[in-house]
Amino acid sequence: MPDTASDVDTLSVIFAALADPTRRAMLARLRQGETTVTQLAEPFAMSLPAVSRHLKVLERAGLVSKGRDAQWRPCRLDAAPLREVDEWVKGYRAFFDERYDRLAAQLAEPTTASTTATDKTEES
Repeated sequence: MPDTASDVDTLSVIFAALADPTRRAMLARLRQGETTVTQLAEPFAMSLPAVSRHLKVLERAGLVSKGRDAQWRPCRLDAAPLREVDEWVKGYRAFFDERYDRLAAQLAEPTTASTTATDKTEES
């Protein structure tokens, strides 16, 4: 779990990159395998420069890298930064799991009010 300012800043950059639905869609496409910028841009109604700007944000966050294969510059997903996000979220997941477990335990216990009401009904 991040505990330094630089870790938090890294998370801020990653979350900012993930905040945009177009960039999330690009990452989803890159999950299927590497592709060119032109191929990556096909489903979006935007210019190649706009797609390149989105890719730069993803690269800055460490989520995308570009290779070099002759004249072909394939884009690749780098999911390593998502591990940092997962580590950060784990603390909150544990917090909510504990609350849900307490709620489930409370709901499983018979309450005094409902037991008293049932007892009175049975006495009638």
